Amino acid sequence: MASSKSFLDAVKDRRSIYALNKESPISDEAIEELVKQTILNVPSFFNTQSARLVVLLKNEHDLFWDMVKEVLKPVVPDDQFAATEQRLSMFRGGYGTILFFEDPAPVNELMAKYPLYAEHMPTWSQHGSAMHQFVLWAGLEAEGFGANLQHYNPVIDQKAQNHWKIPLEWSLKAQLVFGGKAGEPSEKTRKPVEERMFVYGK
Repeated sequence: MASSKSFLDAVKDRRSIYALNKESPISDEAIEELVKQTILNVPSFFNTQSARLVVLLKNEHDLFWDMVKEVLKPVVPDDQFAATEQRLSMFRGGYGTILFFEDPAPVNELMAKYPLYAEHMPTWSQHGSAMHQFVLWAGLEAEGFGANLQHYNPVIDQKAQNHWKIPLEWSLKAQLVFGGKAGEPSEKTRKPVEERMFVYGK
């Protein structure tokens, strides 16, 4: 990975970009390394390391979005499906998709070990997944990709897990679509930082 962009610049530049193409500014091996380093270095509560990531590139990425279309066709009203199909085709137009799963086994072990905190642990597991999602979103931005985060779970879960032989007990949380930038993000409005940040003791 050869990006010279700082972490904060990647955070600032990270946006939802929906107009993507099938060009990749880095090699597949570099994408794999980015995901690997994310898994190795993003924290998790009590060091559960419960995140499970599946990277789909090129034809496998296309197949995933074909599957989403297939499972949605019977459940989306006919008068709404054209818009749904157009949106799915936009995602399919990207280069890859990262599926974010959580493995409940290490979480359940800790729930049994520390019952005082057990009710909060599923939420903490979600926090860990979100950190993986954000780090990879910013990391892909730093490498020159555009990306957007989707949530077609649970409708696609079983079909995808059966096809890619992913354990059915894992829980799908999100799908990060990425590819070459074929357009610009929409304008973003921000609430005043004074309403959202408070500093004491300065």
